[in-house]
Amino acid sequence: MNKINALSLFANVGIAETYLDKIGINVVLANEIDEKRVKFYNHLYPQTEVICGDITTANIKNEIVSKSKKYNVDLVMATPPCQGMSTVGKKDKNDERNLLICHAVEIIKSIEPKFIFIENVPEQLNTSIFYNNKEVKIPEYLKIELGNNYNFNTNFVVNAADYGVPQTRERAIILMVRKDINKEWHFPEKIKKQKTLFDAIGHLPILDPEISDLPHSKTLEMFPEYNKNKENALAISKWHYPPKHIFRQIYSIIHTPTGKTAFDNVDEFKPKKIDGTFVKGFKNTYKRQSWDKPAFTVTMFNRTIGSQNNVHPGRYIGKDINGYDLYSDPRVLTIYELLIVSSLPTDWNIPNWASEHFIRQVIGEGIPPLLVKKIMQELININND
Repeated sequence: MNKINALSLFANVGIAETYLDKIGINVVLANEIDEKRVKFYNHLYPQTEVICGDITTANIKNEIVSKSKKYNVDLVMATPPCQGMSTVGKKDKNDERNLLICHAVEIIKSIEPKFIFIENVPEQLNTSIFYNNKEVKIPEYLKIELGNNYNFNTNFVVNAADYGVPQTRERAIILMVRKDINKEWHFPEKIKKQKTLFDAIGHLPILDPEISDLPHSKTLEMFPEYNKNKENALAISKWHYPPKHIFRQIYSIIHTPTGKTAFDNVDEFKPKKIDGTFVKGFKNTYKRQSWDKPAFTVTMFNRTIGSQNNVHPGRYIGKDINGYDLYSDPRVLTIYELLIVSSLPTDWNIPNWASEHFIRQVIGEGIPPLLVKKIMQELININND
């Protein structure tokens, strides 16, 4: 098997790289601007040299190019930040982060790798940047800059759920092969049946949340089995511990059926502010997921009940004293459950210093590594032909 040396740009903590070493891709060099992410990356991949710094500065860019040539990099992976394009962002075409792709292209043109993997949200395909004093969409820009020397794949949008990831997550992935290689790189064949959230985490027992804004005695009053359920969960993984939420949110969600939003509850159980007035929001917020579908896209805000499609599906557990239906697990997914639905290993080597907020954020920003592995396996196949 011919090993491929790779450079990872905008590397986050290296989620995309999780399974690459096992299939013959050595990520020998990475770049990330955030020092805390670099520290996490170094913890996961001590064998990889990480350049910490801003890719838009000449000294960092030159160092990346120089060391890429030193390490004989044949594959460049680039995942520029998507906040300027994403539907959960402001979708501002003037967001400077949209132009980071240009700096990646400068590095690519200097290195001239055999293979290129550029990944982002699907909105990237319709995002325009200013190039030679006119607006062009990013795919057009890439073809102008790289099309003479590289063959592109034809269909850019993939859904991770079509490749065995129990999460609906659409990504725009542009694959390129240098023309002198005389090969084409395309996505692998889709699986026949997507994995549902039940397939992924349906075997896990009930886990109650902890009420964060009231004394612990209120948690035990509302959830008499709290301590036992917590103990059972921690026996599975130290990352499977009860999420903390305020009482008002838990009170709404415990009365919310699987697959439904708390906004459809009777008034008593609709989301409320501290002054008792109703919360306003979209129908995909304060919403439980469904057991019979893949998980919804995991976002950076996955710790929040009031964000998009974050709440555990729950199970019917009976009625309250007034005859209203009750559902278990009125909480967001635990970190352990996020690992599963993101196709990360359940024993992922998370550093002990990382906070819950930080861990959830980097998982929400990362591309499911099983999807990357399957796409890269296609590259390995053509490279070995």
